[in-house]
Amino acid sequence: MAKKSSSGGGFGKVFLGFLLGIAAVVVGLFAYLKFGPLPVAVADAPLPFERQIVHLPLDARIERETKTAPFGISEDVFESGAHIYRAQCASCHGTPGHDVAYAKHMFPSAPQLWKKHGGNGVVGVSDDEPGETYWKVANGIRLSGMPAYGHVLSDTQMWQVSLLLKSADKELPGPVTQILDSPTP
Repeated sequence: MAKKSSSGGGFGKVFLGFLLGIAAVVVGLFAYLKFGPLPVAVADAPLPFERQIVHLPLDARIERETKTAPFGISEDVFESGAHIYRAQCASCHGTPGHDVAYAKHMFPSAPQLWKKHGGNGVVGVSDDEPGETYWKVANGIRLSGMPAYGHVLSDTQMWQVSLLLKSADKELPGPVTQILDSPTP
């Protein structure tokens, strides 16, 4: 009598091959992370598509959680925002006409919020909505050096800074300019 061949073992072999393939990928990924030349120093070149990969979820979350300012702009708002900016932000993001030299050696570099950039001459984040700037101030941005100020500053203070930065491309009142130009406390 001829032996009957079993066809049920084919699925088991495919499944076993699939599991072994996944295990090989996991081991290879671990080995690369442990022993590979990953760009972890600020001076290293970024990974391919790193900026695009990071900005996609960041932009989506900011869009979902953006709020509207609870008050409008005024000279008092700008003056208060300038005092807070000077004390909390200027050391990395500069002041009008005074860039921070080491900011370009950070990764990603700290944007100089009073300087024109891009082809259309946007100043700092003046092209962003205040709610977006508020979100970044309140929550910080992981792996960028931007700290979260949500537990350091009040909501009012974060809005004052955000509204000030929205107007960075406009002429500011004299007292505000004087605050921003004053020496760091």
